[in-house]
Amino acid sequence: MDVSATYTFEAPKDQVWALLIDPTVIGSCLPGCESMEQTGPDRYNATITIGVAAITGKYEGTVEMTDKHEPTSYTLVVQGKGKPGFVRGSATVSLDDEHAGNTTAVNVVGKAQVGGTIARVGQRLLGSVSKMMMDRFFACLQERVKSTPEIAQ
Repeated sequence: MDVSATYTFEAPKDQVWALLIDPTVIGSCLPGCESMEQTGPDRYNATITIGVAAITGKYEGTVEMTDKHEPTSYTLVVQGKGKPGFVRGSATVSLDDEHAGNTTAVNVVGKAQVGGTIARVGQRLLGSVSKMMMDRFFACLQERVKSTPEIAQ
């Protein structure tokens, strides 16, 4: 399954980057995230509860940020498993200064594999659920940008 989207932030690139790499912010904005604990540089163990159709389950796994090019891009690698199945995926997150003022575009392009009961039962819904979760995550980040003071240049 492929996922892609672009989100616009009314903030400078450095401020958006700081939020996108802050594990506390990521954990609080990620729908269903129960915990996110650092286990190494840019590596975290996470517990997330996700529901698709009539199947809801808890997944435990790892989240890792690789290929970091501050403050322009990184790759997010996710692996998790639980009773309803497994999920594996990666996404490239890239930031682009827009030319109209203090605006930053965040582009996300990724691939995900889902298997097990959740994939069999909710296969037709997985794409829309993934997009909905991504939209909620970035809407939360956009609210955080509004409430976070601008980083001193």
